[in-house]
Amino acid sequence: MSNSSASAAPDRPIWKGVGFQIVVAMALGAVLGLLFPSVAVQFKILGDIFLRLVKTATAPLVFLCIATGIVSAGDFRRVGRVGVIALLYFGVLSTLALVLGLAAANLLGVGRGMGAAVAAAHAARPPAPSAQDFVLNVFPDSFIGAFANGDLLQVLVIGILCGAAILRLGPDRRAPVERGLNRVCGVLFELIHVVMALAPVGAFGTVAYAVGASGSTVIWSVLHLVLAFYAVVALFVVVVLGGVCAACGLNLFRLMRDIREDIAIVLGTASSSSVLPRLLEKLPRLGASNESVGLVLPAGYAFNQGGTCLYMSMAVVFLANAYGAPLDIGQQIGVLGVMMLTTKGVATVSGGALVMLAATVSASGALPAEGLPILFGAHRFLSVGIATCNVIGASVAAVVVAKLSGEFDAGRPRAADLFERLGPVDGPAS
Repeated sequence: MSNSSASAAPDRPIWKGVGFQIVVAMALGAVLGLLFPSVAVQFKILGDIFLRLVKTATAPLVFLCIATGIVSAGDFRRVGRVGVIALLYFGVLSTLALVLGLAAANLLGVGRGMGAAVAAAHAARPPAPSAQDFVLNVFPDSFIGAFANGDLLQVLVIGILCGAAILRLGPDRRAPVERGLNRVCGVLFELIHVVMALAPVGAFGTVAYAVGASGSTVIWSVLHLVLAFYAVVALFVVVVLGGVCAACGLNLFRLMRDIREDIAIVLGTASSSSVLPRLLEKLPRLGASNESVGLVLPAGYAFNQGGTCLYMSMAVVFLANAYGAPLDIGQQIGVLGVMMLTTKGVATVSGGALVMLAATVSASGALPAEGLPILFGAHRFLSVGIATCNVIGASVAAVVVAKLSGEFDAGRPRAADLFERLGPVDGPAS
């Protein structure tokens, strides 16, 4: 790296950075929500508009990254190696998050003593998702429908199938298709860059609505859960993800420094999908191959939601304790099995975890669905931690899986920095 490029960043005024603008916007939104709550809730539309604009490019971008990642890999064995390692990694990390969430919720006693505060709660019971329904819904019945509905799992399936189909073409027929997909992918990345200029506006609207709509009663009633949840998220990131990174020679905090603007966007929007396109572009610069990032990162958004697993496991214990019907070990193991299923289909936008929590509560048969409304007011605050943990976990997964599967290129300018002080870096990807 040249000296000129290294010194370019400090010369840029701090107020021009997206991260700084988002922090200021969040602070202004919080002040408005506290002083003028009836006015603040009207600004929810700003956050909704921003997320809608992001979603216009997310599904097709995921499809293109999956398809081009498979095509660029060149053979099915390479794709299979990355995929198997990724799925094993996702399964282990998701299970650890669920178990940690249950253990922490029991240890900290979240929800105990709520008593009459939840007596009047009522919620509609969503239909219980069965294992057969989940498996069937992974596979789309319409190519366009999967994109129109924003169903990430179905888009992943279509991307894998199309990538495999293109890979079967001869080199002469495959080359123009691959070039065309890459050009369209580049256009979508530029579209995301334009939309990201509106991130501070979206953050302002989202935070103003959250503070204005929640009110002090709801905030105080679930304050224990909120504080406990963020403590457990910090523990999961530092101990579990930090331990995984250390085992692979990766410096977690240097990785988080490189994606700090993306973390700031998530903190403001409470949505992990708001930075997926940015991470698809950024992580390959840190050493992970384009092919592995294109496969692992979108899959991680669907299968490796550590923050969602922590939230759901703590929330079910909270509801059980709040209604004076704590779950025994056998019941918690049963609920754990249900959550292993429902967390794999959770939406990547803010609110998806709450929908899947409702489905888990209904499917378990042992939890009071009537208690769900007490979580509605605080969910915006909880969803910030959920989305942030999910983004950090997905980024770690993309780099770690790339390294484990031999898809890490140490020759890229910013790759070695991630491993500084933690031993030598492996050679470039084969």
